[in-house]
Amino acid sequence: MSADLHQLGVAGLAKALAAREVSAVETAQHFLDRIQAQPALGAFVAVDADVTLAQARAADALIATGHAPALAGVPIAHKDIFVTTDFPTTAGSRMLAGYRSPFNATVVQRLADAGAVTLGKLSCDEFAMGSANENVAVPAVGGDAVVPARNPWDTSRIPGGSSGGSAVAVAARLAPAATGTDTGGSIRQPASFCGVTGIKPTYGRASRYGMVAFASSLDQAGPMARSAEDCALLLSALCGPDLDRDSTSIDRPAEDYARTLNGSLDGLRIGVPKEFLGDGVAPGVRAAVDAALAEYEKLGAKRVAITLPRTELSIPVYYILAAAEASSNLSRFDGVKFGHRAKDYKDLADMYGRTRAEGFGDEVKRRIMIGTYVLSHGYYDAYYLQAQKVRRMIADDFQQAFAQCDLIAGPVAPTVAWKLGEHGDDPVADYLADIFTLPASLAGLPGMSLPVGFGEHAMPVGLQLIGNYFAEARLLNAAHRFQQATDWHSRAPQGI
Repeated sequence: MSADLHQLGVAGLAKALAAREVSAVETAQHFLDRIQAQPALGAFVAVDADVTLAQARAADALIATGHAPALAGVPIAHKDIFVTTDFPTTAGSRMLAGYRSPFNATVVQRLADAGAVTLGKLSCDEFAMGSANENVAVPAVGGDAVVPARNPWDTSRIPGGSSGGSAVAVAARLAPAATGTDTGGSIRQPASFCGVTGIKPTYGRASRYGMVAFASSLDQAGPMARSAEDCALLLSALCGPDLDRDSTSIDRPAEDYARTLNGSLDGLRIGVPKEFLGDGVAPGVRAAVDAALAEYEKLGAKRVAITLPRTELSIPVYYILAAAEASSNLSRFDGVKFGHRAKDYKDLADMYGRTRAEGFGDEVKRRIMIGTYVLSHGYYDAYYLQAQKVRRMIADDFQQAFAQCDLIAGPVAPTVAWKLGEHGDDPVADYLADIFTLPASLAGLPGMSLPVGFGEHAMPVGLQLIGNYFAEARLLNAAHRFQQATDWHSRAPQGI
């Protein structure tokens, strides 16, 4: 079995480990060997075999007692936006190079408490700002050069962002699962581009404690894995209230999402917004999405035409609000208490300026400047306040739509993954690629991506499913039933 361990997902590995068909140490070593053998993909930015194997030995001891938790011995990797005690946390930035946290993020700790073994930290856009993983400023494991992670389906293409390393690790079978964060689509979009499954829960469902902040009213943690069943197991472990440490945490008990899989889809109303299938959607993407919707109709669901009229406004609204929050959150990185500090400076103000100039990358500086501008005197009412009002209207559009349907479906992105460097110095091109994921993020709704085929250049296409608040179980069940009827989620890149 050891030669094929990477072909098993979370559910399969959990069963094999619980039955003691394979040890946690053997499993961890298998994935560590695969990570070491594929450094060119650039998925990992930190690995420590000693730490991983020590956790695996502890998991084996727990399994031997016969009272091990659900994920005992299952390897997982974490996006480098979650702080960890045993691995450095950089948030993809020179600003935090070498930083070690004195505590674990709640998401990391809850997965550890469920028995998961940490393989390492994964590449991400700097402070989670990006749609391509091209804004990373930290070298990948196995090299000194700073390079973006590469899509295993075509290594000349981007994996998506900001959770690009997470999607690459799962798609290339370097890890059975990974954590990600989704501010405007950073779980769903890379999951789509790399042909894996990912889910962003309702805002506040997963604790943000220990997650390096980008935009606090939008950031949300979630899992990426091979299947909806795997995501259900992970989401059950990482969700739940964390009221003492996260003021945005929702006081709602954790759920066992795996128990609610296999429900009937008869009569399920799937709304398809006309705005999600317009002229800007690539033909291959549209064909894959249409085929997936036809499959849902075979499974008993009903397709309903709906409208989300303010979809296009989500781009300016998001990039005003997210930048404003980023300018506030990133003000803590000034070289005083932690992180990078400039070596040469004249006074305190000069130290601030030089430290931030050296530590932040271009995209981070761009968003800080935009955010500071829209919050400044004379522009707050014109930009920030207006964006907040439109955000409320976008949320209202969803509630009107959910009066007509149970779930909303459409493409995750208008195109498949583009070539590395294709958007060059045009950040707006990256921003426009988020048009279908931003609305749900602004409304705080749960959303997920599941593989449904291939589009242009034989690259993966993901179907986005959006549910109403706390409808994660319904989303996961719909995705699971689709994956029982199809095999898109089990496809792997050539040579993997």
